Amino acid sequence: MSEAFERAMAAFEPAQWPLAVGFSGGADSTALLAACASRWPGQVVAFHVHHGLQAAADDFERHCGEVCARLGVSLIVHRVDARHAPGDSPEDTARRARYEAFGAMARMDPTRPFIQSIALGHHADDQVETLLLALSRGAGLPGLAAMPAHAERNGLNIYRPLLTVPGAEIRAWLAARDLPWVEDPSNGDARYTRNRIRAVLLPALEQAFPQFRATFARSIGHAAQAQQLLLELAAQDLEAVGDPPLIKALQALSRARQANVARHWLMQSHGCAPSAAQLDQLLDQVRACTTRGHRIHLKVAGGFAERKGDRLHWYNAPPSPKT
Repeated sequence: MSEAFERAMAAFEPAQWPLAVGFSGGADSTALLAACASRWPGQVVAFHVHHGLQAAADDFERHCGEVCARLGVSLIVHRVDARHAPGDSPEDTARRARYEAFGAMARMDPTRPFIQSIALGHHADDQVETLLLALSRGAGLPGLAAMPAHAERNGLNIYRPLLTVPGAEIRAWLAARDLPWVEDPSNGDARYTRNRIRAVLLPALEQAFPQFRATFARSIGHAAQAQQLLLELAAQDLEAVGDPPLIKALQALSRARQANVARHWLMQSHGCAPSAAQLDQLLDQVRACTTRGHRIHLKVAGGFAERKGDRLHWYNAPPSPKT
């Protein structure tokens, strides 16, 4: 029942040591931590993020300490304020806080080299949920590519070695080894879309399409490959149009390539992502910009896109009237 887990762990080999494992105390991260600690004794450390969002958060931390003591693994804990602002997604806020905490913990201990590798326990069901969430939001290729098996963020190499393993197999592997885990009470909260997908859609897919995890994974792989090609094209186009982009050079591209390079420019140079509506408005203005006096001033993500001379600029705040 746990063959997929064993195969996935056998294929996993981080590029740098020591290896951190994101450890919440749940089943997935417990199995990942135990398997890594057994395979690479003395080279694994556990990172636990205390979100402070639940009364049980202190109990989670104590549980993680007990498991780490049993496994002979050092535990590093980082406390964050993951409360979301009005209008923000609580899940997105907690996720951002978690990755920032991982980066901080990787640099926390001055007596050892910075940790450059972290493994996370996301599995095949999580991957399907991520894809379905992206589809429900009308996401483009970056969303449909779901979670990569390997990525870099905040100076960390992030590995997800269990993306091919169903959650049930992970729990079977744990049960066979009598390893305890905790259940997050928020996982049953139907207010969260991901939880509704897990409780309603995944069982229905299991019944209608028993191989859905494998077939969805193939679609995710196709989307990821297509997105990589778009990124390579965007990098080439950005080199041609300049940074900040020359408006006439943008106009020489097809609208699809304009959108692709504009998104790439905004993310790479300014760390922001426009909504689909904002990007459409911006491209409409670029197309209409045929006279010297044509003005562009549009809200884009957290700032403003403006024409300045013959180029398109982006500002965190509206520029002064002098510009």
